[in-house]
Amino acid sequence: MNRSPLLAGLLLTPVVFSCASTGRQNLAGSFAGATGEVVLMTLDPGHFHAALVQKTMYEQISPKVYVYAPAGPDVEDHLRRIEGFNSRAERPTHWREHVYAGDDFLEKLLEQRPGNVVVISGNNRNKARYIKACVDAGLNVLSDKPMCIDAEGCELLEAAFSAAKKNDVLLYDIMTERSEITTILQRELAADAEVFGRLQKGTLKEPAVVKTSVHHFFKQVGGNPIKRPAWYFDTTQQGEGIVDVTTHLVDLVMWTCFREQVIDFERDVEMLAGLRWPTTITPEQFRQVTRLDGFSDFLRARLDADGNLPCHANGVMDYTLRGVHVRISVKWKFEAPPGGQDTYYSIMRGTRSNLIIRQGQEQNYRPELYVEPAPGADREALANALQRAMADMQPVYPGVGVRIAGDAWHITIPEKYRIGHEAHFRQVTERYLKYLVDGKLPDWEVPNMLTKYRTTTAALELARQ
Repeated sequence: MNRSPLLAGLLLTPVVFSCASTGRQNLAGSFAGATGEVVLMTLDPGHFHAALVQKTMYEQISPKVYVYAPAGPDVEDHLRRIEGFNSRAERPTHWREHVYAGDDFLEKLLEQRPGNVVVISGNNRNKARYIKACVDAGLNVLSDKPMCIDAEGCELLEAAFSAAKKNDVLLYDIMTERSEITTILQRELAADAEVFGRLQKGTLKEPAVVKTSVHHFFKQVGGNPIKRPAWYFDTTQQGEGIVDVTTHLVDLVMWTCFREQVIDFERDVEMLAGLRWPTTITPEQFRQVTRLDGFSDFLRARLDADGNLPCHANGVMDYTLRGVHVRISVKWKFEAPPGGQDTYYSIMRGTRSNLIIRQGQEQNYRPELYVEPAPGADREALANALQRAMADMQPVYPGVGVRIAGDAWHITIPEKYRIGHEAHFRQVTERYLKYLVDGKLPDWEVPNMLTKYRTTTAALELARQ
């Protein structure tokens, strides 16, 4: 075993892998919700999302966590984040990380198997291969998005889902945006015929569903400047923008428009157009966000004549979903202007109203939900329907209300529901823990995950043409 001084210093307990049979004892279907019955194995954590799964403790998850990774800055940064959770003043966690750091980390995990759930969040080029190896070995997998970044990876992912079914284990991706309150309420109102009517079909020029997000390579996470690994800027490792963040947006279209319905890519999806373009990263910007002296060797061949890196982080896709026109776009800038943050826009066009989420400067960069009358809609009837809908929501979302905002209505949301992106990782993990006890995912989840990744990777192929 190869451990750097930092790895040794961050290790909270000695490295002991004496419980190699644990992973064989609690396969999906045998979980009962007992204290500590879930034992996590974190595989090659190169993205901070891996740590966010452990930002809080769970009764069902053992405090012992086994980390398998190559020695280097990725695993060291991961352990620093966990130690930060353990040492914070308010509600500290008490994780005990057991670390194996060596080039044969995947082989060691599969050989020793001290846990029964593998958490994967890191280099996306390897993710589909990691997933397939783990489910082949009879291990449950909770994976960050995207689970694949190209057509080849998508084929491997399809094989992984088949293996997961054969081995009776659960493979699930972390869709945190389903836990965002404005998205939840948009979904609820879309199901209310008196408020929304029917989802329109739209056109290529004016899609019925549009989702646009703008992100930044350099920003604050948890109150600290983000540090990204060098490979994050290599689209053969991280994936292009059109297959990365768009995973959430494609997922939300199915989740809000066709709730709990099985969506089949071949039958229900028609790809229409794809577009991609780069964000230019200067050497100074690269140093600022990676804290490295200069561009890594694997990036140098891609530098332009000015010595800058074109990073294909931006993309747009147009497609129809059961005849409904959808447009998804994602943009990455290096840094937001002073006072700015990431932004998001989402519209669902109905025959009675349009449901719109805006997250821009006017909203102080937090998402807000608006209801606008559709052309020709009865405004008074819509106002009455909204008041009734808010009353119906009180048992589940007490305090949610509505107020007039110009020609539209603004859905007012109590602060208690504004828990933030990082807290959504706990909610996703808790859903996954419930599925482990149930012994299965909802019937629509697996086919829709496959459709989601076939959509994003098909959009990439179209954009490259």
